[in-house]
Amino acid sequence: MAELNRIVLDQEVDEDRIAGISLRPQSLTDFVGQKDLVDNIRVAVDAARHRKEPLEHMLFSGPPGLGKTSLAHIIAHEMNARITVTSGPAIERAGDFIGILTNLCSGDVLFIDEIHRMSKTVEEFLYPAMENYKIDFIVDKGPYAKTINFNLKPFTLIGATTRSGLLATPLRDRFGLAYHLDFYPSEELADIIKNSAVKLSIDLVDGAAQEIARRSRGTPRIANRLLRRVRDYAQVKTGQARITMEIVERSMTTLKIDREGLDDLDRRILSLIMGSYNGGPVGIEALAATMNEEPDTICDVVEPYLLKTGFLRRTSRGREITDKARKHLCSRI
Repeated sequence: MAELNRIVLDQEVDEDRIAGISLRPQSLTDFVGQKDLVDNIRVAVDAARHRKEPLEHMLFSGPPGLGKTSLAHIIAHEMNARITVTSGPAIERAGDFIGILTNLCSGDVLFIDEIHRMSKTVEEFLYPAMENYKIDFIVDKGPYAKTINFNLKPFTLIGATTRSGLLATPLRDRFGLAYHLDFYPSEELADIIKNSAVKLSIDLVDGAAQEIARRSRGTPRIANRLLRRVRDYAQVKTGQARITMEIVERSMTTLKIDREGLDDLDRRILSLIMGSYNGGPVGIEALAATMNEEPDTICDVVEPYLLKTGFLRRTSRGREITDKARKHLCSRI
């Protein structure tokens, strides 16, 4: 499918996972952006350390690539605790989850990514574990059934979700702290790019970081990915890891990413609505059929950024492009 090849895809791929180990900030002081959220976390962490208690269970929500996983690792580091990382889809059976919980030591952090995708059966084991640090496991059936009680050591659960609306209310209510991460302004993304450039031994000229940042769709993960792609282009074309404004412009042209952060798929959809449907409205099914894409791909992968930047709007009759999108498309002709 087309989205798998998109450089501006905000979902994590293997390369991001490997690179993220070296680029991830190690402390709240190093974390760039989300100032109010970081300040609140710092207060909660300092208070928990002062009381010598585990941190309250915490929920992070927001679009992919904004730093939810990084914050979980930072919190574990700030609390001098071990962190166990898993994801909702990876926990298929209750028995597997019991093994994870019983192996946690006092004060450990359990991070569950995409927690909204956890099965209902496993989710029910979380309720007593989060509230009372206990789990009940039923063995056998019928008259031979019996309940085995496990006492858990106090731990901190950190959940991350890109779709908080899909979380069951009983689970959401058991998180003492809940924070939402939003897209980053270009100035903060430029600072992130500069920090990453230092760690990757990349020489950035003045303005290059800002130029990459404006095309990064408000997402640090995409910013770091674009930085690596521009570095590759610079090394191949010039033989050195020095990134100038000209190198940024040429590499972005090669990647087909314009100054607004739109790639070829974004522009195809906007051009199709403007040309074939007179700007809209057009239903998502008709649009997907014309594009030869799945409707979910357009809704979950393409639309969020176009809606956020004001290039597209949803109406009761379908999708419409805005005057801003018309001007942008016409400026490229």
